[in-house]
Amino acid sequence: MKTTTAILTGLLALAACQSPKENEKTTMETKEIVKDVFPKGTELKDNPNFSGKAWLQTMVVPADSFGCTVGNVTFAPGCRNNWHSHKGGQLLLCTSGKGYYQEKGKPIRQLNPGDVVKIAPDVVHWHGAAPDSEFTHIAIGTQLDKGGVTWLEPVTDEEYNSYGK
Repeated sequence: MKTTTAILTGLLALAACQSPKENEKTTMETKEIVKDVFPKGTELKDNPNFSGKAWLQTMVVPADSFGCTVGNVTFAPGCRNNWHSHKGGQLLLCTSGKGYYQEKGKPIRQLNPGDVVKIAPDVVHWHGAAPDSEFTHIAIGTQLDKGGVTWLEPVTDEEYNSYGK
């Protein structure tokens, strides 16, 4: 009887945590649907380093004296940033949607909620949303004392569309 009760309790807990949609989660206590934990932020209008619509909610800036930057970045479907590198490296904590990440000379990697990308200093890369999904990640710029981001050329449509090929 104890085993049956434990199995039923586990299944009920699992069912209560199942997300109705890719970008939503349901809390067990309230059954409230939460789309994003952090605010979407301000649209990055006319930003030459992004193709398509993107939003940024800045959470930590260099003036905060933590030696890093932290921002919640949301990409509209198909949006990506230019090739770039970070002197001190970067961490991406994927929170919702489906995204892409690519290092120069390597194949595109699909990103999903819960994925963590550790980008070593000076590695040229880009990231953004898949063609059919909005994508959100927390971007952490690390070791700012080594320098900031170096923006390069835009990712071509051919490069972007090479996923899975």
